[in-house]
Amino acid sequence: MKKLVTLIAAMAIFGAFYGAEASAQQRLLWKGGGGWGQGTPYARMYDPQSVETLSGVVVSVDQVTPMKGMADGVHVMMETDTETISVHLGPSWYIENQDMTIEPTDQIEVTGSRITFEGEPAIIAAEVEKGDDVLVLRDASGIPVWSGWRRR
Repeated sequence: MKKLVTLIAAMAIFGAFYGAEASAQQRLLWKGGGGWGQGTPYARMYDPQSVETLSGVVVSVDQVTPMKGMADGVHVMMETDTETISVHLGPSWYIENQDMTIEPTDQIEVTGSRITFEGEPAIIAAEVEKGDDVLVLRDASGIPVWSGWRRR
């Protein structure tokens, strides 16, 4: 009987600790977003005043870490009539769970903010069109759709 009581007590303590730990990890993942959330240094690079639309062919699709401490993201190299430019889409965990897939040789149209990233021109995408499909990544002010909330 004493062993049974000890076992039940140990299970209760383990369950309480594990539940609290799992809950804390979920809050951290949600809150942090891997450095991709609204208000982060990377997100502040998006400038609604520099938004433009480019069309071209996807040369490559890669996973990158835009800034130290961020979770992996997806970016494509796109060849237009005038340049080959890096297009930053968003965090891998978000992009990989969308219905649209983007692959080399795809013809796409990208609307986003032109920035200089690591000394090179780049686009932080707000929207990607491929055929009849549209992948919306940010709203008109650059707030990522994966942030899940908006200020009023």
